[in-house]
Amino acid sequence: MQTLAQIREMLTARGLAPRHSLGQNFLVDHNLIRKLVDASGVGAGDLALEIGPGTGTMTEEILSRGVEVIACELDRGLAALLRERLVPVHPKLHLVEGDCLESKRTLNAKVASLLGERRFTLVANLPYGTATPLMTTLLTQFPNCSSMWVTVQREVAERMAARPGGKDYGLLSVMTQAICDVKPVAGLPPECFWPRPEVTSSMVGIIRKQNPLTDDPARLAALCSVVFGQRRKQLGSILGREIAWPWPIEARQRAEELTVEQLVALSRIVVLEDRVS
Repeated sequence: MQTLAQIREMLTARGLAPRHSLGQNFLVDHNLIRKLVDASGVGAGDLALEIGPGTGTMTEEILSRGVEVIACELDRGLAALLRERLVPVHPKLHLVEGDCLESKRTLNAKVASLLGERRFTLVANLPYGTATPLMTTLLTQFPNCSSMWVTVQREVAERMAARPGGKDYGLLSVMTQAICDVKPVAGLPPECFWPRPEVTSSMVGIIRKQNPLTDDPARLAALCSVVFGQRRKQLGSILGREIAWPWPIEARQRAEELTVEQLVALSRIVVLEDRVS
């Protein structure tokens, strides 16, 4: 597994450096990398998606277990490094250069084509700016994503598990809890990364439920996007007061007051022109 000195050397030799604008904070704690891959349970014959592989430290750990990996890297210099170092010696590695999201709601077309209808697991140290839109897209549009094992900013992990009534409770909370079970893996202080971020991170597992609370996650996500986008307004002001509100929901309530189950029930009767797609 790559040491910090080796990572620095590889980057320096190519005139590269971590880019803050892309959220590049390389996870350099080997024990934590193994812990996340161990927790994911991926093994020989499985398919894993990795976003932001960087210099390929976690990529190599996943590949060492006989897993087929689709790795998507936005940074052109890092993609060239991976293409030179890993692609020739790892036939199970498929490298995609570009943004993992073509838009906030659409997965990279080449990544989606490689995934097809196959069952896969997301295993990644996610760039901070990518985490929420990527996970929401996978939750709503890719039922073949059986689980996600990721390193994210601690605040993102807290939003996933947030309960009604607080400022952290929103679209990500509802979508995650309606479709998945959340499993904490580890807390990560800044010194686990190079360069050190200004925030604390968390490793979490998001495992798709066998019986999710909704059979139309895109419809639920569309509703949550609308009502949490205007979270200070009453539901009646956003959706109209003539709805046959399902008990015990009332038009004077705000989105953050409703449980996940209540928002699922509301999504079944509200017709919205704009859906998450």
